Amino acid sequence: MIVATRRRFRSLAAIAALVPMAATVLLAYAGTMAWSVRVSFSGSRTLPVGDFVGLRQYERLFASERWVLSMENLAIFGVVFVVACLVLGLLLAIFIDQRVRGEGLLRTVFLYPYALSFVATGLVWQWLLNPGLGLQATVRGLGFESFTFDWIVRQDMAIYAVALAAVWQASGLVMALMLAGLRGIDESLWMAARIDGIPAWRTYASIVLPQLSGSFMTAFILLAVSAVKVFDVVVAMTQGGPGLATEVPAKFIIDNLFGRANIGLASAASTVMLATALAFLAPWLYARRRPSHGGGAYAA
Repeated sequence: MIVATRRRFRSLAAIAALVPMAATVLLAYAGTMAWSVRVSFSGSRTLPVGDFVGLRQYERLFASERWVLSMENLAIFGVVFVVACLVLGLLLAIFIDQRVRGEGLLRTVFLYPYALSFVATGLVWQWLLNPGLGLQATVRGLGFESFTFDWIVRQDMAIYAVALAAVWQASGLVMALMLAGLRGIDESLWMAARIDGIPAWRTYASIVLPQLSGSFMTAFILLAVSAVKVFDVVVAMTQGGPGLATEVPAKFIIDNLFGRANIGLASAASTVMLATALAFLAPWLYARRRPSHGGGAYAA
């Protein structure tokens, strides 16, 4: 009787400890998302109103050249950012997995940028890419007068400069995920490949990479969601310029919400971005819930 009472008390204590977090998720996250979706169907301007105007805000949104351009910039940034981080992170993980000397130090060095905020990253790279102060000026000061690296002030290259800074920060995270996956591969597979005389590149392509599918999926989801909500690094580096060359949806939303006092349009834009993020999460959630071939257990 006493043992049963203690177990029941522990269960109630655990539930009570979870209540604040559950309330925060339901009210602060789910509640505000639902409120934003509702406001996006209203004619709200400076203050939210309770009317219903259908899809008028979404029609205005996609008729805006600035919004369309921000989506195009996001697509370019997202592809460059995700692909470059996956490739660079995998190569770094393979390099460290060779049991190189100073492995612990290298892991720390490669992962350290991820500990920085995007604002700090943006400010550092803004200085590095500044034609008059950073890398270009330094190299020219060494006597290479023809050297040019002015991406940050060129409308056709500024979005790639932002992507470069973001890749520098996030590739270390991918490296850590991939390295964990590599260290989880059975050593007997490597030994069998060596005995059979299989080249190292073929071993990675045919044996190792398929077993890293979980690490790849996790890294892809994290990177894709980071790309969708990118804001800090853009504001820190370019403020969306030159012109609108680095305008992104998150900046469009903030500008309309606070700068132009257009809550309805900002809510419509945020709803579109929410749907975009959910579109990236859906395949991952489906893969986790899909039964494995071995039986009724769910795939990890």
